[in-house]
Formats: sequence, C-alpha cells, structure tokens
Amino acid sequence: MISNNKKFDAVFEGGGVKGVAFVGAIRKLEEEGYELQRCAGTSAGSIISALLAVGYTGEEVKEIMLNTDYNNFLDKNISILSSGNIFEKASHAYNLFMDKGLYSGDYFEEWIYNLLKTKGKIKFKDVCVDGQSRLKIVCADVSKSTMLILPDDLEKYGIDPMEFEISKAVRMSMSIPFFFEPVKLNHNQGTSFIVDGGIISNYPIWIFDTEGRPQYPTFGFNLDENELNYTAQGKTNFLYYAADVVSTCVFSSKNEDSYIRDKDLARTIDIPTLGVGTTDFDLSKQRSLDLYRSGYESTEKFLKEWDFDKYVQEYRSEIEVTAE
Repeated sequence: MISNNKKFDAVFEGGGVKGVAFVGAIRKLEEEGYELQRCAGTSAGSIISALLAVGYTGEEVKEIMLNTDYNNFLDKNISILSSGNIFEKASHAYNLFMDKGLYSGDYFEEWIYNLLKTKGKIKFKDVCVDGQSRLKIVCADVSKSTMLILPDDLEKYGIDPMEFEISKAVRMSMSIPFFFEPVKLNHNQGTSFIVDGGIISNYPIWIFDTEGRPQYPTFGFNLDENELNYTAQGKTNFLYYAADVVSTCVFSSKNEDSYIRDKDLARTIDIPTLGVGTTDFDLSKQRSLDLYRSGYESTEKFLKEWDFDKYVQEYRSEIEVTAE
C-alpha cells in the first residue's frame, strides 16, 4: 500500500503547447514512487489531467505528446499570424466574426475523445470514486461571467455531471478566446458560451483544498514564463497584437503568481518554459523534448527539498481552518 506521504493530488496550470513540460514532472514523480489520486487543470493542464485520470501513465502521455502534430489542432488550415493573401485574410475575418474563433476545435475534441476511449473511459462517471470525480476541469462561462468547474457545476445548468463527456469538457477548457471557437452549452436557462478557464483562474491550486490537516499534499505545476511577447519583439501588426492580448488575458501567470500564498508556493513546482510560446503549434519534437526535460529536472530539484511533515508543521496546523 502506498503511504500517504507518497500520494498526491495534482493541479496543472494552463499554457498551450507548453503543457508538454508537465509530462516530465509526472514521470519524475512516478519514478520516485508517488501515486496520483486526483488531478485538475486549466487549458493545457486539463488535457494532461484528463489523460492521467483515465489511466495513462506518464510514459504513455510522453509518447502521445511527443508524437502529436499540434498543427492539426488548427483545423481550418489558417495560421493566426499568416500574412496570407486577400482570400486568407477574408477567411480570418469570417471565422472570427461569424464563428467567434479562428479555429473550430473539432479536430482536437475528436483527438482527445479517441485517446480517452482507448482506456474505456469517456464520461465523468468513469473517473469517479465513491461518487466523486477524480478529475476537475476549469472553464469560463462568458455568458454568465463566471468560473465553471466541471463536472461539479453542471448541476446548476440542469445537466447530469456524470453523463457529461470528458472530451467536451477539455475542449471547453482549451478554447482560447478568439483563437478557438467557444463551446455552446445548451441548458435549462438557455445557452452559454464556454471558453478557456484561464481568463478567470489559470492556476487553480486551491481546487482540492478542504478544512483540517491534509492527508497528503497537493502539488501545483506552474509554468515559469520567460518568452518575449510578439510586440516586445517589434512585431506590432494587428494579428500579433491580438495574439499578445489573448496570451496576456489567458495564459500570463505573472500577475497571478504575485498573489500566490506562501503555503501554495511551498507546494508549487515551477517549470521554465525555455522561451516556447503558448500558441507555438509548430513546436518541433526536439523542443517538446526540451520542455519535457525541463519539467523532469524541475521536479527532481523540488523533491530534494520537499518535506511533507515540515510543510504541514509550518503551514497547516491542526487548528488552521484554511486547508488543502
């Protein structure tokens, strides 16, 4: 039996294609004998969380992520930063104003659905223990201006959480505003447009917190951004500017990091992203490997200093009411 000190919950930040780095982190934890209990994430973090929740190992996810051509996710065959001819520019305008996004997200949803189906788990009921989902996915309902935590919040919409497809939830969470079309969620109050949860909480480290002393830790996986935005590089046309606006709203963790409490920093694994951009969908296999190694090495460094009992003593006394 795995001791409580070797069990953990995982919370993954959003970050587009940079999420490959999370896989290296998970592999290192697996090698050290850690056993994942529950996982949660936003955007890229939701992808990794879903794959782990249905039973993929870190090594299996590594093979998936390193052998995926992310350009296929751009399923209208139009690059957001393409100079293009007048017909391509017209297509940009049509997709953006009629569909509310440059890319449909259909390819991605089918891709993740097939991966989940391989493990025989496609609905939230398939990843439940004692009636509670081991997977939580963060989205944003722009129609209600509120955060949406799946599957839990679906009851508020008159939707059975257990019958909801995980692939649909992940697609919602990775729908970068204006980049991918929002997902229309029809419910008992009408229709809501659901997008990337990063516009509200890109790093929901609090999601498994409860009152009292934690039985085991929650590890947060935070992407340490260091790339220059396009406008900072002197690329200032409208499309580059728009890409930076989206990146700032959705994926920039700089502001959120400054408000992370000490007790959360202590359980956070910071992973350098090596200058890789959020929407670098043409990411090479070598750069993917570099991100993987960054996650692995960052976790190795973290574990050398991690002491669960010391963490509990310093941040989580028995009488403390804010808890993990």
